[in-house]
Amino acid sequence: MINIFLMLALVVFVVIYWRWHDVMRQYWQHKYAEQNLSEQDKQILLKYMPIYLNMTDKDREKLESHIVWFLGEKRVLGRDGLKVNRAMALLIAADACLLVLNSQWPLYPNVKEVLLYPSSYYAPQQSRDAAGLVNYHTSVRQGESWPGGTLVLSWDNVIEGHRLPEDGHNLVFHEFAHQLDQQTGQTNGTPQLHSRDMYQQWGKVFTRAYSNLKSHVAYGMHHVMHSYGATNEAEFFAVLTETFIEKPFELKQYDPELFTLLTDYYQFDPRNWYRR
Repeated sequence: MINIFLMLALVVFVVIYWRWHDVMRQYWQHKYAEQNLSEQDKQILLKYMPIYLNMTDKDREKLESHIVWFLGEKRVLGRDGLKVNRAMALLIAADACLLVLNSQWPLYPNVKEVLLYPSSYYAPQQSRDAAGLVNYHTSVRQGESWPGGTLVLSWDNVIEGHRLPEDGHNLVFHEFAHQLDQQTGQTNGTPQLHSRDMYQQWGKVFTRAYSNLKSHVAYGMHHVMHSYGATNEAEFFAVLTETFIEKPFELKQYDPELFTLLTDYYQFDPRNWYRR
């Protein structure tokens, strides 16, 4: 009798283990079924997020649902005396959820919390010189994305991204793109893709585009993305994400193949959210 009980328990455990995300999605659907953004929340998004204003009803509904889930499952904590209010957390959640608009819950499964500083902050840093000696110093930062599940953002820079929504700079897009990149266990500019063919296409197009940006920056040639994207492959993907969402028409004209690669990955075309 005990052996039968143990066998049944093992079977249940295996089924739950392999279908854990399905089980959790059912739990979340029940938990958040009756929760919606308030009219005040929506007014904040309409005021500060032009993309939200221009979305179709279907996309807006998906974004709102994701925001409710995000605010229920992630923590947004103030640092250096900053008190995070509903509007601040709402805008961060909205930008983060936009990147994964057509994804299923859980969104950003590795992210546990967002630490929000009032403005740019000092962070300890270490580097190794040519002789192998380690040097310790501090650097001024606007944001960071840690593989362990923490994001760090500067509120001044977050709100600046909303003040100039078409300049190709959005700190939340940038740092959460790093989180998408880090879901593979590495930070190399290649996020989890949908198929083997897409990995092959990504390797070809992404590598070419990154090489082109480095050349254009080095020789002072025209480029649509911020030059910081030429730092390494991980920063290229994060800057590319900012450009894709905030300057989609320019990116499409500059590199149609790269633009198509991003629409295939993110599963939306941001040009639909701008009035021209």
